[in-house]
Amino acid sequence: MNLPPLYPFLRSGFRVQRSAQGMLRTCLLFVVLALLCLPWADISVTTRDPWLELSRLGWGLLTPDFGRPGELILALANTLAFALQGVALGVVGGFLLALGYRFALIRRFSAFIRAIHELFWALLFIQLMGLSPLAGVLAIAIPYAGTFAKIYGELFEEVDPSAWQALPSGTGYLSGFFYTLLPQALRPMMIYTSYRLECGIRSSAVLGFIGLPTIGFFLETALKQGLYSEAAALFYALVLVIVTMRWWLQRRLVLFYLIAALVWLPPKVSLDTALVVRFFTEDIVPSPLRSIQGWSDVLPALERFWPWLNQLWQQQMWAGLTHTMILALLALVCTSVITLLWFPLISPLFGGRWRQAGGHVFLVWMRSAPEYLLAFVGLLLWGPSMLPAIVALALHNGAIIAHLVGRYSEGIRLREDAATGINRHFYEVLPRIFRPFMAFTLYRFEIIMRETAMLGILGIPTLGFYIDSAFSEFRFDRALLLLLLTAMLNMLVDGMARSLRQRLHLSSQPESL
Repeated sequence: MNLPPLYPFLRSGFRVQRSAQGMLRTCLLFVVLALLCLPWADISVTTRDPWLELSRLGWGLLTPDFGRPGELILALANTLAFALQGVALGVVGGFLLALGYRFALIRRFSAFIRAIHELFWALLFIQLMGLSPLAGVLAIAIPYAGTFAKIYGELFEEVDPSAWQALPSGTGYLSGFFYTLLPQALRPMMIYTSYRLECGIRSSAVLGFIGLPTIGFFLETALKQGLYSEAAALFYALVLVIVTMRWWLQRRLVLFYLIAALVWLPPKVSLDTALVVRFFTEDIVPSPLRSIQGWSDVLPALERFWPWLNQLWQQQMWAGLTHTMILALLALVCTSVITLLWFPLISPLFGGRWRQAGGHVFLVWMRSAPEYLLAFVGLLLWGPSMLPAIVALALHNGAIIAHLVGRYSEGIRLREDAATGINRHFYEVLPRIFRPFMAFTLYRFEIIMRETAMLGILGIPTLGFYIDSAFSEFRFDRALLLLLLTAMLNMLVDGMARSLRQRLHLSSQPESL
């Protein structure tokens, strides 16, 4: 009979149809959840005349003031030095963790350290080291090591195993790894590492908003004083550095750049041993448990601990958790809408080369601006609410996903009589790019959640708001518990997004699409 050979194709077609229905249901679920969150979302505008401030900001963007070139060069040099050292250390740590990524303990540890945002790591290290270069370098290196471990580990798992299987029996693991797996994964590892350096430059800039001497420090000062022309010059310089990375980031110059970064900004620190010991043995211990001197003190301390924890949960943890989830869901849906509106800007299916070139410039600008900076500007324009954070997250992440989806659409070939205009967008192209669009969006969901928690430092009542308040009040025990809650939430969202990608038969490694 001829039916059995057709069975795999019928099964494959059924799987694709079921996956398409699953993607549609997943999208509708996120939209419904976001709509249900709206009554609890504070998206009000509290400034008296936001249009006046917006016009001043627009005029500043049109008239950048480069009158302080020395300050600008110093800020850029510090920003690049932090980024290069932090990313380099993260690469080393991530590579070592990736060697054991097949072990569940390593995977969970990597997920934990990358679940805490760089700003939170910086706030933690500043308590121990002050505003020292090493505090900023470690704040970037630790979460990036967790990210590199995940990406490198998954790349090692996805390479062709035939070369490894052809090795003679008795070959050691490290020998087999360096001669078979690493050469196959090296090129995508280098591509991803260069992309993470771009992210590292943005992270380094953001560290300036909490006092480290990067370009973000000068940006915050200029914006708070209403010096929008000076702020525009600083922002344009940051964008220029990121846009020109493909030209100045040459492989043969990487070692030179790293040595120059170490010479320019040595990661030195003077530690107070007594302060460090006190921090780990007393400051971060929950206050009801600090009185434990012997076994007889354990039960009374635990009796005091549970009411203390319950009060913290009711007053801060639950409020921060719900606001973080509400803001993240709204930002995710808005990011998806912006992605679908913006990807045609660089897609060859919707315009000529000049339009694509303009679209590339626009998307690079939008993704080069850190979410923290965009949200800070939004707060100046509209006042303290969730609105600046939603707009900032949607613009930044929407630009990133739109760039990826637009690049993916370059491989699509349409018929000569295909529809044009809006019909081409919805009926010809959207069905073909929807799968990678879903993969990219779900992959960014965990990142959006991390950024959502972090934006609380600006006054939005997410988990970051209470973490920053705890650090400001030197209540490090509360800060630690809130950081652990933030990490668990991000790990949960990361696992959920990964499970959805697998269930919908999306790529587990969206960058490879």
